[in-house]
Order: sequence, then structure tokens, then C-alpha cells
Amino acid sequence: MEWYYYVLVVLVGVFAGFLNTLAGSGSIISLAMLMFMGLPANVANGTNRIAILMQNIVGVSSFKKQKVFTFKEGIWLAIPAIVGSVIGAGLAVEINEEMMEKTIGGLLVFLFFIVLYKPDAWVKGQAGLVRSKPSIWQIVIFFFIGLYGGFIQAGVGFFLLAGLVLGAGFDLVKANAIKVFIVLLYTPFAIGVFVMNGQIDYKIGFILAAGNMIGAYIAANFAVSWGAKFVRYILLGVIVFASLKFLGVYEMLGF
Repeated sequence: MEWYYYVLVVLVGVFAGFLNTLAGSGSIISLAMLMFMGLPANVANGTNRIAILMQNIVGVSSFKKQKVFTFKEGIWLAIPAIVGSVIGAGLAVEINEEMMEKTIGGLLVFLFFIVLYKPDAWVKGQAGLVRSKPSIWQIVIFFFIGLYGGFIQAGVGFFLLAGLVLGAGFDLVKANAIKVFIVLLYTPFAIGVFVMNGQIDYKIGFILAAGNMIGAYIAANFAVSWGAKFVRYILLGVIVFASLKFLGVYEMLGF
């Protein structure tokens, strides 16, 4: 592989890590690049998880240093997500992704209008909903979010943010931090499934991870210093981009 491919991997990783940490959907870009380089879709899906793990170590560290959240606030929601992620990763090594992508594209369109329609809920949160331990309903929601994250990862940030803001009551900046923490906790379990099935290219994975870590560090500082309104605008823009990708609009237009 030529040297400039490695530079491209790092640069794409920076952008993907920034988007993943700040809103979501960065994995759509990194997965597309990995497949463009010749990796099979399932290997690209597994390889991308190394970058996701490393970026979230940096993201969680940055958010913790800025005292945005505590581990206690995210751990109970992470447990059902971990269980779901193992099952989702098991499905990912066997199942075609096309139908799942179309379904997620439709859900993202729906989510876009939710984010657009009730800005205060996303910016200020709903403090009355926040509780020390999740309800049964929240456990079910985060199990299925983990299931999807284990399956494909791309776009899971949107659903985590929706669950944390609308379902758990956190404001968008804190929800962003807890989102990164939850993904950090379930990703090693998903990686284990891909490792056992030989679906990871370690060399490319760690090069991509270097870029993702830089992007995550930048995004974590942006999220806190610029506030929830800024994050919401970024979220809306990325949801539009991601939903068009999942629904196959770019392919229909010849891109």
C-alpha cells in the first residue's frame, strides 16, 4: 500500500473521530474509506471498532477532565448496551447490512424532526427525568441501542443521544459525554466477537485510531466550550448527511 493511503486514513480518522464524539455518523465515512481501500464490508466493520475504542478513551478522558459527567451517571445505562452489543456483533458477522441501513435511514429522518421540533428539550434537558438508576423502559431502549451499535456502529451516536436526552433527561453536552462513555464500555465486547471471527485488520485499525483520537480530543473541547446549542446544530446537519447515506440517495445520484 502506498504511503499516501496511510495519510488519508489518518485524516479521515480525524474527521470521523470529531463527528463521532460531537454528534455521530463519523463511522459512515471511515467505513466507506476502508471498503474503498479494498477491505470486505465485514472486515471494515470490525476494523473500525479499534478506532472507535481508542477515540472514546480520549473522549471520555477529556470530558472527565472538564468535569462534564461522572461515571456513575452512565454505568447503569451502559450495562444493557453491553449485553446488546455482544448480540449485535454476533449478528454483524453473519447478516447482510443493506436492509438494516434502509431502516436506520428512515429512523434518522424521523429523529431529525424530533431534534428540530423541540429545541429546548435538547439544549436544556429534562432534569425531572434524571434518576440514579434507569427504569425498565430505559433498560430496554439501551439494550436495543447497544444491539445496533454492536451490529454496525455507524449512526449509533444519534440514538444514544436521543435516549439520553429524551429518555433519561440529560442536556445535550452531558448526554454527549455519557454517550462516549457508553460506547467506550461496550466496544471491547463487540471487538471480541470480531476478533474471534477473524474480521479485523489490525494495522489499518490502529492507523485509523490515531486520527480518531485526535478528532475526539478536538470535539470534546468544542462540545463543552461552545455549548449545547452548537452541538444541536452540528447534530442536525450530520443527521441529514447520514440519513441520505443510509437511504441510498448518494448512490442514486451517482456519488
